[in-house]
Amino acid sequence: MTEILKLNDISKVAEAPLGENYKLVKESADPKGIMLRSFNMHEYEIPSSVLCVGRAGAGVNNIPIQKCSEQGIVVFNTPGANANAVKELVLCGLLLASRKVTAGIEWTNTLKGTPDISKQVEKGKKAFVGPEIYGKTLGIIGLGAIGALVANAAIALGMKVIGYDPYISIDGAWHLDNHVIKETDISALFAKCDYVTLHVPLTDSTRELVNKASIENMKDGIAILNFARGELVNNEDIIEAVKSGKVSRYVTDFACDELLGVDNIICTPHLGASTPEAEDNCAVMVARQMVDFFENGNIVNSVNLPRCQVARQGKCRLTIFHRNIKNVINSITAVISEEGVNIANLVSQSKGDYAYIIIDLDDPVNDHVIERIKSLDNIIRLRVL
Repeated sequence: MTEILKLNDISKVAEAPLGENYKLVKESADPKGIMLRSFNMHEYEIPSSVLCVGRAGAGVNNIPIQKCSEQGIVVFNTPGANANAVKELVLCGLLLASRKVTAGIEWTNTLKGTPDISKQVEKGKKAFVGPEIYGKTLGIIGLGAIGALVANAAIALGMKVIGYDPYISIDGAWHLDNHVIKETDISALFAKCDYVTLHVPLTDSTRELVNKASIENMKDGIAILNFARGELVNNEDIIEAVKSGKVSRYVTDFACDELLGVDNIICTPHLGASTPEAEDNCAVMVARQMVDFFENGNIVNSVNLPRCQVARQGKCRLTIFHRNIKNVINSITAVISEEGVNIANLVSQSKGDYAYIIIDLDDPVNDHVIERIKSLDNIIRLRVL
């Protein structure tokens, strides 16, 4: 029985794709995998037995990616599994940014116990007038799984949509409504839009993407939505912009002390993927990816290695996690050749400083061959399947 250590509660639907040979446990002396959601692993001592980490969700800021790579641990996530849940909350945020719903609810609650509430409501509702989103322009930064769904939904609601994504995939482009206008200049997008929603990962280039300088390029009275990562927005600058009226509303799923209690800033408690459907989708997806990796060495949706997936050939499979240095493959195949074993198939993929090889052999190899390969320079982890 292969034990997978869960560092958060994981939906029970993950048990079906795991099957009888795998077990999710809360404690283990020898786990082969780790499954988690939001648990912060940066100060966590990862057991040496761990082969992979599966994040039941898209964001991996809570996982020490570099540390895992150095230990030969593959890190998986589940991009797109929670996309519909986030899309629906973004649409909710879009309406909250327009119609002053939250302020209206708060005011209405103050009327409890007072006479003639219906008359007071009719008199006071004019303070909460807000525009419709129909016919307005929505700018979407990032057209991945979530951004594309938001774009298509906004088009269906009668909005004009401008999208910015210099890294859009071919598959992503195919799923995008053809009414979405493509923009290559993010500053131009800011200047044209009534609303902007962010759907990009947090990287050095996207950190504080919304700041004083970028806000100056925006249309007066713009509303900004952030259901991606809190650090994409400079909080000090957004507060100043909201107070001045340059930004009419800021709606974010990432509450923090300085944002709370500021008029026209709406904070939700990180609800983006908090639906039973999203949790189930993420759990099933990451479980399937981990099982395929354990049993076949295939890699799908890894954040530290590229996709490397191939049907089995031959009687033995080797998978090798190594540093992306030239001549590593030559050294490995030379050892196999010297031992008189024929290679049925070989697939190699690299990403940054690391690479991964799947080698199918016509015959099983003995421990001597394995130890020779392990002893080669730049080999981090080797598995025999």
